[in-house]
Amino acid sequence: MAEETPTNGASDKPATQTAPKMRILGQYIRDLSFENIVARKGIQQSGKPDVQVQVNLDARKRDNENEYEVLTKFNVTSKTHDPEVTLYVLELEYSGIFHVENVPEEQLHPFLLIECPRQLFPFVRRIVSDVTQDGGFPGLNLENIDFVALYRQGLAQRQQQKTEDQTTPTN
Repeated sequence: MAEETPTNGASDKPATQTAPKMRILGQYIRDLSFENIVARKGIQQSGKPDVQVQVNLDARKRDNENEYEVLTKFNVTSKTHDPEVTLYVLELEYSGIFHVENVPEEQLHPFLLIECPRQLFPFVRRIVSDVTQDGGFPGLNLENIDFVALYRQGLAQRQQQKTEDQTTPTN
């Protein structure tokens, strides 16, 4: 049996598909805040803390061709269970500047909000660990984040908001 070579339908030449290319041109801390509430208020820390992490993502086109800035925002809050006392709050905005080529327009948005944050995440994890440790707590090692699920959740929220906006009567 002979092997078939896929064609692009317009001629007998094989279809060529160029793989997506991504380079990190730069990355930086846009904003960082750490508040050690235990030390400031003189509260005694007891029990295992409950750590909550919120993640938000944003991307925008830059002036240069094929350049995008991707912003990751992390809000980390550590509280005790009983009684509920906030131990610390960490807010981090970390940006990366990316050169992206060969990504179809319809796939660019998910690419920027999934693949780019994956590249930035190890650096964010290190910063969060260092800051919490330098702030007087055990270094917080963030769990891996499923950026695909996060992207889908964001799409679902936008769709729900759009539906609510369309069904809300205006006066």
